[in-house]
Amino acid sequence: MQTKLVPVIMAGGTGTRLWPLSREQFPKQFIALTGDRSLLQVTALRAGRIVDAAPPLAICGEDQRFLVGEQLRGCGMAAEVLIEPAGRNTAPAAACAALHAQARYGDDALVLLMAADHVIADEAAFVRAVELACEVAREGRIAVFGIRPTRPETGYGYIRTGARRADGAYELAAFVEKPDRERAEGFLREGGYYWNGGLFLFRADVMLAELQRFEPELLAQARLALARARSDLDFLRLDPESFKACRSESIDYAVMEKTDKAAVVLLDAGWDDVGSWTFLDQQPKDAQGNAVRGDTLLHNAHRNLVHAESRLVALAGVDDTIVIETQDAVLVTTRAHAQDVKKIVAQLKSQGRSEAIHHPTVYRPWGSYETVAMDQRFQVKRIIVKPGQKLSLQMHHHRAEHWIVVKGTAEITIGEKLFMLSENQSTYIPLGEKHRLVNPGKVPLELIEVQSGSYLGEDDIVRFEDIYGRSPEKK
Repeated sequence: MQTKLVPVIMAGGTGTRLWPLSREQFPKQFIALTGDRSLLQVTALRAGRIVDAAPPLAICGEDQRFLVGEQLRGCGMAAEVLIEPAGRNTAPAAACAALHAQARYGDDALVLLMAADHVIADEAAFVRAVELACEVAREGRIAVFGIRPTRPETGYGYIRTGARRADGAYELAAFVEKPDRERAEGFLREGGYYWNGGLFLFRADVMLAELQRFEPELLAQARLALARARSDLDFLRLDPESFKACRSESIDYAVMEKTDKAAVVLLDAGWDDVGSWTFLDQQPKDAQGNAVRGDTLLHNAHRNLVHAESRLVALAGVDDTIVIETQDAVLVTTRAHAQDVKKIVAQLKSQGRSEAIHHPTVYRPWGSYETVAMDQRFQVKRIIVKPGQKLSLQMHHHRAEHWIVVKGTAEITIGEKLFMLSENQSTYIPLGEKHRLVNPGKVPLELIEVQSGSYLGEDDIVRFEDIYGRSPEKK
């Protein structure tokens, strides 16, 4: 029987590098940057092209769990979702993935460890590289993918290859830290240097043996975290105490720079980690070298990168500029300072600004909402509830609410009353009254919610019943 390959998609993230389009609770892997599907969905579908691939295992944090589950279901993937109770870098994730694959498919199960937010243009070339890596891994080696460099990049670590193996892979000579510009240019001239894209393929028992050699305590805690994990709806929650006891370390430092079992498989497939807004350079350009998306007008402007989401963006007489517009924020920078976006996000967080954390559209397991207008004592939201879904039975201490149905049918609970509302009908929920909203129909329910009161924060909620097992601060 053919060895099973388990694609493991690491779907965590902080949402800093593509701000303002990405946010802490809506990182770039959930954004459709290259078409109609998100980077996460494209990654999962790409893995599904590999022969004998099992359903993917996604690893994410608490805040992203429903988004991960929904997006994978949305592209027809019956994925498992493993929830990390805290961020601990890639080594604990690799340990849990190997343990999970071993328990499910046996010692010789193959694990393909990859990030959810990378772009690969040539999927056929990717599949061929994975097939070669599977051969390498079956022989007991840990395959690391070396990305053929297309420019003297200073933002990536590099891999230096050694002798070519009989199977077409290469021996690993060294991992090289991120270089300065001069060294990166030297790497391209010399040859034999490849970007380290953080893609690995290994047999479960081999990785676990190497972790036992180099990181026994980390492996022991990961084993406990998985053994004590509990099921929650469609998710598997790792034990918080055990997982948090894992040392925060990358798989590169924990294993790959120490092991004698590594081999390099070359990947020449148009890979990009979408690490900054210069990624838009890959999009089609006009005659003046501008890459634009959305409602834009440009005059006497050259080599600009423009992304407009909610309004017209016009540029006149500017060159080499990046302009990213969203409903609640606008970023203007230059190509040379594209990486400085992270510093803006850090300032936003230090000031307690919500723009660093929340996307204008906030996704919940039952649907989504977005704030249309807000002042000190009122807030207007557009709420969409998916067919068959329901909000929790809840109440608020500091605000009353008005609901106006715009589309679909709503089943409303207010106190002891249960009734239906259809389009153009409305209702009022007094302060302190228990209430619930349900979409009993087969089309999305859309309504406008007007909140009024002395405090309008999302933490003003007392939850009595919830089918999603959420904590009180999330509506």
